[in-house]
Amino acid sequence: MLSQLAGVGVNLLAFTAIPVGPMHMQLTIFPEDVPKMANESKMAGLVLDGPHPALLVQGDDRLGAIAEIHASLPRAEVDVYASSGVNDGRGGFGYVLYVKPDEYERAVAALGV
Repeated sequence: MLSQLAGVGVNLLAFTAIPVGPMHMQLTIFPEDVPKMANESKMAGLVLDGPHPALLVQGDDRLGAIAEIHASLPRAEVDVYASSGVNDGRGGFGYVLYVKPDEYERAVAALGV
């Protein structure tokens, strides 16, 4: 699927894959251009399911940056049930957080994303 998206010019900011059984996975995709991804995926015959509630937080890497993100969420009554982070090696980070659908808007507000 990633090759197919690249082949039709869809640039991804991030993605993550989570197994949801022995033969299936949930692939969360953060495209640079959401309407383009939806259109090109449809034209390529790719079936998309979602959206699923996840947030991509990017920023300058510094000690405690991700800890501060997490500290702001309980105050907004948001529970993170899965997450994945990476340092880009050039002073920045990306952090994907999965939240419950009914907590998504509170998470967005708490994080300012």
